[in-house]
Order: sequence, then C-alpha cells, then structure tokens
Amino acid sequence: MSTESYSEIVLEHFRNPRNAGALPDANAVAFERNPVCGDTMRLMLRIEDGHIAEARWQTEGCTAAIATSSIATEMIKGRALSEVERLTREDIERAAGGLPLSKLHCSVLAAGALRKALADYRNRTLA
Repeated sequence: MSTESYSEIVLEHFRNPRNAGALPDANAVAFERNPVCGDTMRLMLRIEDGHIAEARWQTEGCTAAIATSSIATEMIKGRALSEVERLTREDIERAAGGLPLSKLHCSVLAAGALRKALADYRNRTLA
C-alpha cells in the first residue's frame, strides 16, 4: 500500500513515534496480536492515583500499526482510568485522521491492547 492513502497524522506518528520502548516500572502490561496480518503490540502502563502516568509500547507491524500505537498512548497519558476505559477503536481511528479500510485492524490492535492492559491492572490491584 502506498503512503498516499495515510493521513498526515499517521505519517507523522510513523516517522516520529511517541512513547516507543519499554517501561520497566509498568504496573499494567498487555500483548495483542492480529492473527491475520501478524502485527503485534505490547502495551505497558504505569497507573498512579487513578490516572495513566506513563504509557509505552513496542509494536511490530505496518505503518498504521506503528502510528496507531503512538497515537493511542498520546491519547491516554494523563487521563483518568474512567475516561480511558471508554476509548474505542473508532476514537483511535478518528485521532489518526482516518485509516484505509484495509488498515482498520490496526486501531483494533491498539484498542484491544489497551483493554487487556486495564484488565491486567485490575487483576494486579485486586490480588
């Protein structure tokens, strides 16, 4: 797929990804994989006082997978868990300026990783 079908937002986040890398002191971690294309995302969060204090990611995949990982972490940093829990893949797609139909699964990857990370945090804090 040519890059002309991506929004400028997607291209900017792909070229200059935000929050990439490991987060050693994460207290919420999730791994999500798209079984069809093979894209993977590891999302790490540090949650403090009911807010996302830090968010980092490690993603292997296409331009849209990298960009939506970056965009999703920018969307959630500093926000209350109650707000973050309501985010959908459509919210991520909108923040990306839209995605080609063949790349909508990338927003699903990021949203799925976010849901799993929040569930991991709840499991850790309830234990």
